[in-house]
Amino acid sequence: MNTPPASPFLLIFRDSPDDAYRTLSAEQRQRLLEQWNAWYDGLAAQGKVQHGEPLEPGGRVVRQQRVTDGPYAESKEAVGGFFLLTVADLEEATAIAQRCPSLHLGMSVEVRPIAGACAQLGVHGRPLRQTGATA
Repeated sequence: MNTPPASPFLLIFRDSPDDAYRTLSAEQRQRLLEQWNAWYDGLAAQGKVQHGEPLEPGGRVVRQQRVTDGPYAESKEAVGGFFLLTVADLEEATAIAQRCPSLHLGMSVEVRPIAGACAQLGVHGRPLRQTGATA
């Protein structure tokens, strides 16, 4: 049986602006953290998640002639973190996203295939440089 080649996808986690986490008790927050860790660890054990991190709430937004603190307060959903997946297809990545433990709190998960090239410019991505290697 042929296994389809795996493809990279990015799950982008967006929190709702009302910050539903504030209403959770310490015990509920702990239980939610355990659910997130179990979800991530299960995906890692299956070789489906390569990396994932939460993001700090602040940062900067760079535009042509301007750098501002961000994300903007008027943004409806701030990016809260990401997972880098390697799975068979968009359907599998979507099924994984549907198991996000915080969906019931208003979180949304954007599922994006990682492109081999920039569609607008036709530029291919570059492989990471190996550092510390000596000949």
